[in-house]
Amino acid sequence: MTGRRRTRAQGRRRKTDLRIQCLCVDARDPASLASFCEAALGWRRTYEEPDEVVLEPPIGSAEDGVVPDLLFLKVPESKTAKNRLHLDLRPLDQQREVERLESLGARRTFVGQRAEATWVVLADPEGNEFCVLKALEA
Repeated sequence: MTGRRRTRAQGRRRKTDLRIQCLCVDARDPASLASFCEAALGWRRTYEEPDEVVLEPPIGSAEDGVVPDLLFLKVPESKTAKNRLHLDLRPLDQQREVERLESLGARRTFVGQRAEATWVVLADPEGNEFCVLKALEA
């Protein structure tokens, strides 16, 4: 809860047994979109069928077993509107990563961000928006 004060009710929440297993991404071509993300993130493909593909973080990485998997699911329709949920990616070098992602097939897109924004909005090959944040300062 960055920047917000916790209420008493929030402090008394019960522990739950629920965990986020995966983030599901609709795709016309799950294998192709998964390949883009596999190259972009350096993740591994752990399951593949014609209608779904799963990517997981590299074994032994800081994200392994902590970050939700990405599940790409085949849908008949193309993306038609701005995403309601997107990924924010934190690079070591923003400019270098944006250039690398563009070389993989991402393209810059406008979703209403201001000119002075410190992040870059890109869209993957199927048009799903994601942001490349500025690098954390040491």
